Amino acid sequence: MRTLKGPAIFLAQFAGDAAPFDNLAGIARWAAGLGFVGIQIPSWDGRLFDLRRAAGSRDYCEEVKGVCAEAGVAVTELSTHLQGQLVAVHPAYDAAFDGFAPPEVRGNPQARQAWAVEQLTLAATASRNLGLDAHATFSGALAWPYLYPWPQRPAGLIETAFDELAARWRPILDAFDRVGVDLCYEVHPGEDLHDGVTFEMFLARTGDHPRCHILYDPSHFVLQALDYLDFIDIYHPRICMFHVKDAEFRPTGRQGVYGGYQQWVDRAGRFRSLGDGQVDFRAVFSKLAQYDFPGWAVLEWECCLKHPEDGAREGAAFIRDHIIRTTDRAFDDFAGAGADEAANRRMLGIDRGGNAR
Repeated sequence: MRTLKGPAIFLAQFAGDAAPFDNLAGIARWAAGLGFVGIQIPSWDGRLFDLRRAAGSRDYCEEVKGVCAEAGVAVTELSTHLQGQLVAVHPAYDAAFDGFAPPEVRGNPQARQAWAVEQLTLAATASRNLGLDAHATFSGALAWPYLYPWPQRPAGLIETAFDELAARWRPILDAFDRVGVDLCYEVHPGEDLHDGVTFEMFLARTGDHPRCHILYDPSHFVLQALDYLDFIDIYHPRICMFHVKDAEFRPTGRQGVYGGYQQWVDRAGRFRSLGDGQVDFRAVFSKLAQYDFPGWAVLEWECCLKHPEDGAREGAAFIRDHIIRTTDRAFDDFAGAGADEAANRRMLGIDRGGNAR
């Protein structure tokens, strides 16, 4: 068994225009000062990272790694959550998601999608140039507006949506395969891949693609009332990335899973800072250790109440205290008496008088 790496932190929620959050060196030093040893970089944020340059220049990637190493952290993964979202957008969300794209492709869904696909392709090469083995993204969504089957969905609607989603992602998955990097989809409401069933539907349509993997975040399963521990038991061979994020779900007589269109602070299901929600992280970390999870424990801070810098500071210690240093021996080795095949057969009474084969 391997010991999880960490603690690490996803920088997307912390990057800003004020120091130390406005450049890679500054935010890396800030993270290291809190006790983090790894950072997950949002590839769309030009204040921290130049994705196109990273795909074309190993020297630039060495520079990025050097800046991080000098600060005391390693790059855990790159993220294309925003670009991945734009690989598949239902027309109902065109205006809302246009803000994720550069101005020159806004208002043009086909150009926006082509830009997103190029971004993912660049991210594959950039990840390899950085020496990384996994990459984080979103799947996007064509079927999400039809989540609840009322009005009744016409036959084949969801199947057509997933056929198209897989067709859009298959060339991207192949690009990641060529460079030996796993593509990890964050299973997340708002994406067509939002639970185990939908991941399976997608995986089957990609021909069980060897680079199609999961970014596991238990908070999204709490808000869906899904068993997030059983999810690990079922899908651990495909889980290659881990966002450590907490949540709580407290339904009332007035609202439940759907939240009544309320703001986050007023919803029955809310994201919380680590330790303030309902996720049983001792069980989560235990299961990941049991299944020999190969990656990092990465804090993704999202909380409707606590200040982000407090959440980050507390989160580093929380993750460090939950990482299980896996054992290199069985706990009852002290009682071992040693054995061989002959001794085993004697203990079972095999090949003794009257038991000849």
